[in-house]
Parts: sequence; C-alpha cells; structure tokens
Amino acid sequence: MNKIRKGDQIIVLAGRDKGKRGTIASRKDDSHVVVEGVNIVKKHTKPNPMKGTVGGIVEKAMPIHQSNVAIFNAATGKADRVGIKLQADGKRVRVYKSSGAEIKVA
Repeated sequence: MNKIRKGDQIIVLAGRDKGKRGTIASRKDDSHVVVEGVNIVKKHTKPNPMKGTVGGIVEKAMPIHQSNVAIFNAATGKADRVGIKLQADGKRVRVYKSSGAEIKVA
C-alpha cells in the first residue's frame, strides 16, 4: 500500500521547490511522483507533424522522489507522516501519525 497516492495534497520538504504545495498528478514508478506546479522544467521539443505537435520550449512537470515530499495535514497546516491502521473489519486505512485521524480519499 502506497502511503502517498494520486490526488493527495503534499508539501515539498527538500530541493529547489522546498515549501511549495501541490496535488499529486501521477506516480511514475514506486519511488517517484509528479506534482502539479512543482519541479517545472523547460523542455525543448521538436515539431512532429504526425502527432500534430508544434516545436518550441514547453514547461513540463518532472518527477520528484517521494522521500522529498510529505502529505499535508490541513487540520494542523503542516507536513505530516502517514501510518497504516487496521480496522476491526480487516480493512487497512491511512492515518496521520500526529493525530491518528483518518486520511480522507479525495
């Protein structure tokens, strides 16, 4: 079970975008996530008439390692760690480590 999932509000802990907040757009692999508005780079692209794309300089969000992000706890307004709690019916849910409150799926 991934502790950080698509759609979660996160805050960046390290790197040039430290302190920025955003939403996870996708997971690249087990250890990298793409966050909207974070780690934006300028990519130089060639035109491709077969795909109908125009060449030029395009801004693109690149993956960031998940160890450099933490889930954002709206109740405290700070970054928080994620824990897994087993419910009585055997279902596993994600909870905030600081308060024990369940993380609502967006």
